[in-house]
Amino acid sequence: MGKVDHRAEVREFLASRRARITPAQAGLPAYGGNRRVAGLRREEVAMLAGVSVDYYVRMERGNLAGASESVLDAVAGALRLDEAEREHLFTLARAAGQPKRRRRTPASVRPAVQQVLDAITDAPAWVRNGRHDIVAMNQLARALYAPVLADPRRPANTTRFVYLDPAAHEFFVDWERIANDAAAMLRLEAGRNPHDPALIELVGELSTRSELFRQRWASHDVQYHRSGRKRLRHPVVGQLDLDFESMELPSEPGLVLNVYTAQAGSPTADALKLLASWAATQEAEELTEQPGASLEEYRG
Repeated sequence: MGKVDHRAEVREFLASRRARITPAQAGLPAYGGNRRVAGLRREEVAMLAGVSVDYYVRMERGNLAGASESVLDAVAGALRLDEAEREHLFTLARAAGQPKRRRRTPASVRPAVQQVLDAITDAPAWVRNGRHDIVAMNQLARALYAPVLADPRRPANTTRFVYLDPAAHEFFVDWERIANDAAAMLRLEAGRNPHDPALIELVGELSTRSELFRQRWASHDVQYHRSGRKRLRHPVVGQLDLDFESMELPSEPGLVLNVYTAQAGSPTADALKLLASWAATQEAEELTEQPGASLEEYRG
């Protein structure tokens, strides 16, 4: 991803979505066994969307300029796009024919946001930007993500950790799913902010150093990451089965607050208490040895 080729992004996304849908899934008859493609043909998508074949072919060649909302809706329906894929299509359409504009990606938080994080004492809470850079954390999150923060490179980046650090395979119990999710989330961000030089650099680094990332990136899958279950294997307290919620911060466009919790009375809840105690001890020792060095690292 050395530079943004908008037409290629559109072409490959639409073609990849079309290829995954069989005629049977779309409710169409399969005529004979001589189909050259496993998925739908362009003319079949055009028919399902109610547009001319020439118009859809022009769209799939990368030209979304002037496509109306109703046409995009119809194409999204024909291709059975989910919510994240639909947003991605509309984002690509908005970018068509517009001047290159870079959306600001925050690299820090206001002191008030850090106060909110520090006020959450019983749950790991942290803020990331669209590139998956860790922007700010509370004490428990710093303890939880100690393996991620072990790399001295800053800002720490969770997707870089997942794909390039061997420790990620031990830390994430469901590593393969986490890797798939991370690439799909990053692809969604690339549609929103295709001219962000730091994002372009990150994708270039991951593509150069990880064959798996190249494969995931080439799939053009996109995905939201709003809530769910994350299973971690922490080097101090063992396995943690955490529920997470990810919430956009309206006052800080481009930033997302992540909070991890555990069911009351569960082994994970007990482990979080142990982790909090360990974190307090660790930071107290660091304050004694190097006043202010570690505590301020992920504070605004």
